[in-house]
Order: sequence, then C-alpha cells, then structure tokens
Amino acid sequence: EDQRATIELDLADLYQGAERTITLQGHTLDAQGHLVPQQRTLHVKIPKGVHEGQMIRLAGQGGAGHGGAAAGDLLLQVRLRADSRWHTEGKDVYQRMRLAPWEAALGATISVPTLGGAVELKIPADSESGRKLRLRGRGLPGGSGAADGDQIVELEILAPRAHDHAQREAYER
Repeated sequence: EDQRATIELDLADLYQGAERTITLQGHTLDAQGHLVPQQRTLHVKIPKGVHEGQMIRLAGQGGAGHGGAAAGDLLLQVRLRADSRWHTEGKDVYQRMRLAPWEAALGATISVPTLGGAVELKIPADSESGRKLRLRGRGLPGGSGAADGDQIVELEILAPRAHDHAQREAYER
C-alpha cells in the first residue's frame, strides 16, 4: 500500500538538488502474523527544481501489499524549512537588503548573496526603501523546460545612529 511522509528541505536543496537519508517507522508481520515495529532507512535523491508541497514518488518503497501483493509507493511531500534571509513566491526568491543612506542617494554596487553564489548588483541613485530590483534567472529552477525564477531584492535604507556630538553635527548640516 502507498505510504506518505514529509521531508523538510532548505531553499538551497530546492535550488541545487540534494541527497538525504531518511528513517521510516512502520510495522511488518512476523511469522505468526503479529504486527511488529519496523524501522527502515532509505537514501533519497532530491532532484533540483522541486517545490514546496510537491510529492516525490519512490516506487515500491511504501508499505507491504496485502495478500502477497507488491509493496506500494512511498510519497514524500516536500516542506520548505523557514529561512530568515529569503522567502519564495512560486519560483521567485525574495530578499531584503540593507543600505546606508548614501548608497541609496548616490548609487552603489553591492554584493548580493543568491542561491547560486554572490553577484554584484548596481543600486541606482535616488533609490528609496521598498524599491525592488530583479535579478533575472537567480530564483528557483523552472524544471521541465519552464523558465527559472527570479530573485527580487527589496531595498531597506537604514540611517546610522548619531553616537557623538560630531555625528549629530553632521546630521544637522
């Protein structure tokens, strides 16, 4: 019979694929027909481009069939582990980046972490908090010929605190 389980993955696992070892708790019948606990360990290859909620089918790895029938399939439901750096909407990955006021006012080039490695992002002059910049193709893989997602970088401008008299005077000017 088919068996269901959940596998929790990081965003990086969805991006590049992964291999995991999972342990399943179940039951089997002994020679006298009594149910006895059984623990199985499986090595699972997670293909890149899977998404939250998707089912990964492992043929023949489910529960034993009734009356000598073949074992069912194991269905692993993908659950995304929370990550404070990013969140997803479909194949797009969203991230907040903090900037100093002068970087936003004058423009800058900053290093932005992506799932595929850091890239340089040019911040246009006169940018404001909340502005969203798109890094095309830097989101999750599309899979099956679909386009890859994008990474959306939302700017957050943080004003440094004035810790001494000279810094307060600079703000006043």
